[in-house]
Order: sequence, then C-alpha cells, then structure tokens
Amino acid sequence: QLQLVESGGGSVQAGGSLTLSCASSVRDFAFSSHVLAWFRQAPGNEREFVATISGDGSRSIYGDSVKGRFTISRENVKNTVYLQMNSLKPEDTAVYYCAVDSGYFLRTMTSDYDYWGQGTQVTVSS
Repeated sequence: QLQLVESGGGSVQAGGSLTLSCASSVRDFAFSSHVLAWFRQAPGNEREFVATISGDGSRSIYGDSVKGRFTISRENVKNTVYLQMNSLKPEDTAVYYCAVDSGYFLRTMTSDYDYWGQGTQVTVSS
C-alpha cells in the first residue's frame, strides 16, 4: 500500500514563505513514472487544485490563485515532491495534500488522483 507523508506545514505571517515536502514510503514504488500534485482544502470549502508536475519534472501547471507565487518540484531519487510557497496570503490558509496519479497527463481534478497523503496544515496570519 502506497503511503504519502507530507511535512513542512506551519504558521507564518502574510508575505512569508514555506516549503512543503511529500515523500513516498514504499521503497519499490516507481515514483518517477507518476504524476504528482498538491491540493488544498480550507474549512467549509471543497478541495482545490494547487499544482501538478510530470514524472520527469519537465512539465507543470498551477492553479490561478497560486501562479507566480508557488513552485512545484520533485527529486525522484528521494521519492519526494516539494511545494515552495512564497508571498503567502491569509487566503492560502488550508490543509495541503499531496496526491499521486498513475496516468501521464497533468490533471487538476481530485477524482483523477489515486493516492493521497494525510495533509499538513498551513496557517497564514495577516
């Protein structure tokens, strides 16, 4: 059973930065063959697409609300995906989840993803 473990969440003031990490716990999982993504969910809201990256790291797309501020990257040798978040705003406050898709194309719907982590809380104060 694939498990994803997020880390790096916390509390920060508006304008600050955080870097989230998500690591796969399964040694033989073909990490580099899978699309990875970050989503987030604020209280009372639906889970929202943040960013996704291809298996080799050459392609990525971002949600409109984070474009120009967040950067997704991955280190396949470490089975880890990252989300660098800059210029954070109070509206970025949410639980952030990483997810794995067994397909090739970059997709933005939660239903497209097969495995999910437990989430890490990010709180941005004004």
